Amino acid sequence: MESPYRHTAASGLAAMARSAAPALLALAIAGCAGPPVLERQVLGYDEVTSRLDQKLLLLNIARTDNGMPVHFTSTSTIAATFNWTTTLGVGGEWHRSSGDSFLGLNVGTGASENPTFSIHPLSGQAFTERILTPFKDQAFEFLVFQGGAIDRVMRLLASGIEVQNADGSFRRFVANDPALAQEYAEFRRIATHLRWLNDNRKLFVRTLIFEEPIAPALKAAPSAADFINADKEGLQWRQNADGHYQLTRFQAGRVVVMNVDPMSLGNQARFELNERIKRNPRGFVFLDVRADGPGGDFAIRGAIKLRSMLQMLAFVANGARAVPEFDVAPDPRTGATAENPRSALHIEISEQAPATTIASIDFAGRAYSVGDTQWDRATFAMLGDLFQTAVGEIKGVDLPITISK
Repeated sequence: MESPYRHTAASGLAAMARSAAPALLALAIAGCAGPPVLERQVLGYDEVTSRLDQKLLLLNIARTDNGMPVHFTSTSTIAATFNWTTTLGVGGEWHRSSGDSFLGLNVGTGASENPTFSIHPLSGQAFTERILTPFKDQAFEFLVFQGGAIDRVMRLLASGIEVQNADGSFRRFVANDPALAQEYAEFRRIATHLRWLNDNRKLFVRTLIFEEPIAPALKAAPSAADFINADKEGLQWRQNADGHYQLTRFQAGRVVVMNVDPMSLGNQARFELNERIKRNPRGFVFLDVRADGPGGDFAIRGAIKLRSMLQMLAFVANGARAVPEFDVAPDPRTGATAENPRSALHIEISEQAPATTIASIDFAGRAYSVGDTQWDRATFAMLGDLFQTAVGEIKGVDLPITISK
């Protein structure tokens, strides 16, 4: 015969188990809540940092538009501590002879976040030199190589084109400045012509590579040891057409924009071309649209003069109100191109911010925002990339501002 006490105990334990199940489920869910929260917070901090960089660029465009000096601040570090706590308390009584047995559970969870931000005002001689120094030709090559439209790169990054004679001497300058309407229109037509050539894979933007002699030529053949030692140093022995032996090394020279493949030129021709290009500083990109190449009926020889970061901001700001850009039709010798917008980067100035996700900033009672077109978005992104390139690594700042929450 089954004991009534045993039946009562079993019923009590079952009731207690049913009472504990929801609490245990809540405890399990609380333990799994940490990773999703962490993911949201990390992505949120990244989004905030990106949005701050965009707003700082727009803020300095607005400052320049209002005749004020630029000033940049960088959020260099974000350190956040996340704490998740879970507590469980169990208590109860069990009576063999009555149904007054009970089981009590206390479940508690908690979460806390303590972010610390380090903000660095960007100033000092090193930073000032970076934003005042024109970009080098490698920056131009990198942007085009990464798929940037060459006319977009030129219209934002170039202050003009120095037209040169065959020997590399200066002839005249074509400014990328709408205040000089005739020169600006000519610059735009050249940029559009290069875009057409590049879209049709008839333009080459690359660094000159050549073998540079590093020692006088020898009449006698080098020994085996000479060949071995040269190979260890990354050098090569070459026999010239006159039978003499020349010690050379591969050298990366200056960036060129040409409508013929520079590698189709002989090594000596590439070397001499680089020597001629070196007369200009690294802030110039050699340009040579030859008459015997594709698009050669619109031939031009010269150098694209690059801007500094500060000059780019001034150009964009002036285009917003003071000296706006204007439409320029392509040259009749240029084929069809996908786009030819009026402005290199259109900045909209309005009474209130646009109701879109486009970057915007309020300044001096007006809302400054990037034009809501694919061209303007891409150009603004390029401006941000160039700013990061110009600023480089943030170090040596004496007085960072730290904010803890």
